[in-house]
Amino acid sequence: MEVGIVAQRGNNRAAYLAEDLRDRLRAADVRVAVDEATADALDLDGVPVSAMDGVDLVVSIGGDGTFLFAARGAGGVPILGVNLGEVGFLNAVSPGEAVDAVLDEVEAFRGEGMHVREAPRLAAACDGWHSEPAANEIVVQGGRRGRGGGVGYEVRVDGSLYSSGHADGVLVSTPTGSTAYNLSEGGPLVHPSVDGLVVTEMCAEDGMPPLVTGPDASVSLTLTDAEEAIVITDGRGGRSFDVPTEVTVATTEPPVRIAGPSADFFEALGKLE
Repeated sequence: MEVGIVAQRGNNRAAYLAEDLRDRLRAADVRVAVDEATADALDLDGVPVSAMDGVDLVVSIGGDGTFLFAARGAGGVPILGVNLGEVGFLNAVSPGEAVDAVLDEVEAFRGEGMHVREAPRLAAACDGWHSEPAANEIVVQGGRRGRGGGVGYEVRVDGSLYSSGHADGVLVSTPTGSTAYNLSEGGPLVHPSVDGLVVTEMCAEDGMPPLVTGPDASVSLTLTDAEEAIVITDGRGGRSFDVPTEVTVATTEPPVRIAGPSADFFEALGKLE
């Protein structure tokens, strides 16, 4: 078995825990791969996060942002999250429980197999281009937000018109992402046990309420009245397109596979206050 470790960049506590976990795993006859940033902090040889799809389990040490970073390289490999952040919707294991929790997953792997939960990923498509998968959300917006900015839009769900008008943009999120950017834009909280996608218009002039639709729905956004449209995936970068154009958002494979104990959703919500 091989375990990959991705620790929060620039966090000494995360690096020290990664080193301890590496030593304990190697003592248990488990091969260990450490991401490049963590390896630099520990003066070890590391691998790029993109190589984490070749291991059997990825351990993310940090906050939800570190988990999302690890997930981008993990593909369909199960991820166990150790929470060093404040909220921790994706990271259910405390630092003090980390070593035992990971070793439990090692034993499960060697025995009857790890029990994992799946969470959907989204991808956007436009003019033959396809985005990286997103675990939280995909945002489609004008070149700039606020007064004098935004974009004209029509939102269709499985071909049927839902809303149209002018807004800063439109956000499509997974249930996992409902507690992130979606929430700050006035979208609803969605319990992780609910299958669906959330469509939230961002500062719309005359928009509809946020919509929770089926998990297999295709959300198409026709964009006009702006110099450009920008597609942003889990807050990373952005790909720009001339308008008018159409962007389609739907679920994609593989889903995020989460190992270890489940986080208490309502306890985590309490930390948002």
